[in-house]
Amino acid sequence: MSNKSISIDQSVAILVDGNNIEKSLVKVTGQQNAVIDFDKLIPTLADGRALSRLIYFREGKQISKKLAERLRTLFHGSVHPCLKSADIPLTIHAVQIASKVDTVIIMSGDADYVELIRHLKHDGLRVEVAAIKDTTANIVIQECDYFFPITQEYSYVLK
Repeated sequence: MSNKSISIDQSVAILVDGNNIEKSLVKVTGQQNAVIDFDKLIPTLADGRALSRLIYFREGKQISKKLAERLRTLFHGSVHPCLKSADIPLTIHAVQIASKVDTVIIMSGDADYVELIRHLKHDGLRVEVAAIKDTTANIVIQECDYFFPITQEYSYVLK
């Protein structure tokens, strides 16, 4: 057996359903001001692969300018305000960028994404889901190629 190392040359897109992740985090922590620690979570999810896109989708109230700036500065990410639910805009973006990346990571445990997961996998992409396990639909965990449980260690409470 050889000791040669393998270079993982993959590009990744991370698409965040902000409302789903925020509500799940609050439900699990019991803290209204609990937020995801993207500085810690994104490098963990990328796992040495090239981060091609990071898009944070959010409906409703104004998206924190501080969060938007941080995602842009650290990860060349962008924030996408949604008129209603993030489901449709996130799905459309996922399909649009599918030919440009090897892996799509969906940050949401919402069962509404099952058909998207199946479609992307059918097109040959690796589909990973990162979400809070307690609020993630079992079908989502079953359908994706890899499930990453977001735990409290990837969050903090705003003071």
